[in-house]
Parts: sequence; C-alpha cells; structure tokens
Amino acid sequence: MKYAFFGTPEFAAIILERLIGAGLPPAALICNPDRPVGRKKIITPPPAKQSILDQQEDIREQIEIFQPEKVSEIEEQLKAGNYDLFVVAAYGLIIPKRILDIPRLGTIGIHPSLLPHFRGATPIQSALLSNEKETGVSLFMVDEKVDHGSILSEEVLESYELTSLTYPALHDALARLGAEMLIKTLPNIERAIKEAKPQDESKATFTSKFKTEDGFVDEKNLEEALSGTNSEQAVIIDKKIRALGMEPGVYTIRNKERTKLLEAEVHQGKLILKRIQVAGKTPRTF
Repeated sequence: MKYAFFGTPEFAAIILERLIGAGLPPAALICNPDRPVGRKKIITPPPAKQSILDQQEDIREQIEIFQPEKVSEIEEQLKAGNYDLFVVAAYGLIIPKRILDIPRLGTIGIHPSLLPHFRGATPIQSALLSNEKETGVSLFMVDEKVDHGSILSEEVLESYELTSLTYPALHDALARLGAEMLIKTLPNIERAIKEAKPQDESKATFTSKFKTEDGFVDEKNLEEALSGTNSEQAVIIDKKIRALGMEPGVYTIRNKERTKLLEAEVHQGKLILKRIQVAGKTPRTF
C-alpha cells in the first residue's frame, strides 16, 4: 500500500519514526516549510522532516518530502502520486476536501482524544485541565469538518495517572499509542475503513487554542494555594501548570515581577512550587 503522511510537529515525528521502524514508511511526507527558530532565527526543519533526515540513506531515498505553504500548491503532484491513502497527524494546515479525496481509500487521521470528546486544536491540554480520568487516541476518517469523520478504532491510554502527568509526558505517550494503532491498522486498512462507525454527535465537545492570558494565576490565589488555606486552588493551579506550562506558559505577578511557574505538585492539599523563573533571570529549582 502506498500512502502519504501529513504531519509537522513532534507528535507527528514520533509516529513517523515508529512507522518507519516497523517497516511501514510512507512514500511521501507533507509538512510545513522550514522556519526560523530561536533568538538567532536559525532556519530549522520541522520535527517530522528532521525525523526523515535522521534516517539511513536507503530510507531517506524512499520518502519524497513536500513543504508547501498551502497544500493546494502540490495538488497536482499528489494526484500524480497514485496514493492508496493519506494519513494525517498534527499537520497544522487546512486540507481541502478535494485533496482529502485524492487517494483511493481516502484520508485517515490520528487524534489524541477519545472522539467525539475534545475535538479541535488542544485535546491533550484540555484533558489535563478537565481532570479527565482517562484519555486515548482515535483513528478516524478525515472529512471537511473538524475531527468529525467515522471512527476506525479507539484505544484508551493505559498505565498512566492523568492527575500527575505533564503535557509533554502525556503528549509523547499518546503519540506512541497512535503509532502502535497505525502499525496494527495499516496492513488491514481496507477492512477497518469498511467497518468504521459514525461518531455520536450528541456527545461531541470542542477545544480551541489557549492564549497567554489563560496561563495567568492571580497572586492571591497562589498564596492561598501555597499556604494550604485553599486546597481547591492548589489543585487548579497544579493542573494549569501541568497542562499549560510549556505553551502558552503559566505565570503570576509577585513583588511586581512577572514570574513563570514551571513545575509544582500538590501535597496534603498544599501547592509546592518546584521550579520558577523570574523575568530576566535563570530558572530556580527548589
């Protein structure tokens, strides 16, 4: 089976590397263009592309890489590729329906939630903020609506306690689970597509991107959480740090200084700060 893989960030890179390791490399990777990164603005390949560049030469030569600003720019190349399937994992750009329909079997997506719960851009962070008892990964048919198509398979992430996980740890665990699901599904993809079941629209919930202000913690609430006088605030702030600490960041204003809250835990109803960073200074670990 010949398929093209659409994906850009680390989530996609983890899946791609495991597919290659299992002997299921794509014929093509479609990802975002190289971008300037860091203070020095060094032009850097996205993680998914880098995962291909890091492979042995015989693997690299098998995979054609496309990096359009808009996927419509490579529509003719995709049509000429005679692909059986497209696979989408955190691509980052809108894919028009006419392109989703190009391959013989259509397009499947990997979404890090148990659909129809937590559709949209931030399912992993939203699961942590919502204090979910479980989450997982869905393989589904991609259509013109957001995370809407029929479900091929879903698996719950086992052996992880969500109330203590940080976003990076949960992100990587879900990417690995998604890869395992694809490895099992791709050899029997036609059967899986035929047996796909529609989502229950009545149970759909939606997420959106978080903004800088979503990471703000009021100083009074923080002091109550630290002192143990408000255990509810301790739990709320801990969830916020675990979910949003990496992006967009969690911060407060203490002594008129913006202070990032990088790591914490809750012990006996009290918030314990483990790492912070005052603006303009190096991080401090406690």
